[in-house]
Amino acid sequence: MVFKSLCRDVGIGANSYLLKSGGISVILDAGMHPKEEGLTAIPRYELVDENTVDAIFVTHSHLDHVGTLPVLMEQQKDARVFLSPETAELALAMLHNSVNVMESKRTELGITDYPFFHHGQLDRMKGSFELRNVGRNFEVDAGGKIRAEFFDAGHIMGSVGVMFEIEGKKVFYTGDVNFEDSTLQKGAIFPQGEVDVLIVETTRGEQARRADYSRRAEENAFAEAINGVLKRGGSALVPVFAMGKTQEVLAMLQRFKEDGLLNKKTPVYIGGLSTKMTTIYDKFSDVSRRNRRGFKFLTDMELAGGNRKRVGPIPFNNGCIYALSSGMMSEKTVSNNFARQGVLENKKHGLFFVGYADSQTPGGRIRAAKPGDKVILDPAYPAVPLNCEVRVFDFSGHSTRDAIADFAVSVKPKKIFLVHGDLGAMGWFKQELERRLPGAEVYIPEPGVEFEL
Repeated sequence: MVFKSLCRDVGIGANSYLLKSGGISVILDAGMHPKEEGLTAIPRYELVDENTVDAIFVTHSHLDHVGTLPVLMEQQKDARVFLSPETAELALAMLHNSVNVMESKRTELGITDYPFFHHGQLDRMKGSFELRNVGRNFEVDAGGKIRAEFFDAGHIMGSVGVMFEIEGKKVFYTGDVNFEDSTLQKGAIFPQGEVDVLIVETTRGEQARRADYSRRAEENAFAEAINGVLKRGGSALVPVFAMGKTQEVLAMLQRFKEDGLLNKKTPVYIGGLSTKMTTIYDKFSDVSRRNRRGFKFLTDMELAGGNRKRVGPIPFNNGCIYALSSGMMSEKTVSNNFARQGVLENKKHGLFFVGYADSQTPGGRIRAAKPGDKVILDPAYPAVPLNCEVRVFDFSGHSTRDAIADFAVSVKPKKIFLVHGDLGAMGWFKQELERRLPGAEVYIPEPGVEFEL
């Protein structure tokens, strides 16, 4: 039995991993690197011979896990593709949007490798998906040499971890995981009992959560910050990822209104891809494992934006909440445009971050800036002075490092592979798990290197 990372580099990027046993090959995830462009954004699929893979597993619908699935499927035409029903719907919507983004970059940046795939290819691909719900054990290959089962990972709607039974051994891949309940998404339910091999995410390994943190207190502080902006006649801009974070923020805002923490008539705007993703969330409101079961954002919540009746760009007015993508405020996105065209330079407005923003992105530059600094939001335009209120709230969709380490210790693996984290994050996990599991072998897998399991 062999494990091999197909990532370009050690760390967070184009996530993809290979498991081989008894002539059966399985690939875990098929991501696109969020910081790279062109062919360097694709995993190292050249390390796998064409049409030799039996199955592909997609743990969830973020692009760093599903962004090059069509490329991989084209190379592995006979591979079965397993994913949850929610992930299938969300992934297709994300991939169709990705085609549009790549076509724009081909024109604007001259990246001739784009797009990696086309809309018609995605439409055909959908028919070959094999959908599986959590809690169902199933055969991966025709001979039944490998069996698998999905477990709810609590990260976003449809996210799963995967347990494999191979040669009498248990191999568990966490994907991205959150063990804590959030406003909308319920925390992960992962397997109990021992496993032989654990492939585990390490995203927050360098971040120790403050001792006095509580989710409810953090949410209430968010509500208080929004109210402060509204009372001084400003508006609150909340950069969000279209999938997952948008719906979490909407669930929070609905609670704030119901609990009297926010005026019920305060207009809330979303738009573009966020609306499409929210439509899919609403489709699964009665069947997905979530809080506010059955609640549909687009019909049960009064949204000033996000409905199909609105035509044209989102208007900017005072006294409103704008939950707009992208979460990192990338150039040419709506959140970037709003910040550049009036929010950032005006003291009465607020800019509130509720998720991760890489330091090299416009969102990261704002978070690192001091009041009065000029920030480059888009190289095509002049820098903008930072005068508005800026706050960062901890609503991560990833578990704390301590919760993940506790889970790893509880399943007592003999071998552990640390993935999906920066080198510092992986280093913390390696030291912590070697201390708490002295008999286990803990690896930071170099891409392309085969590890015997």
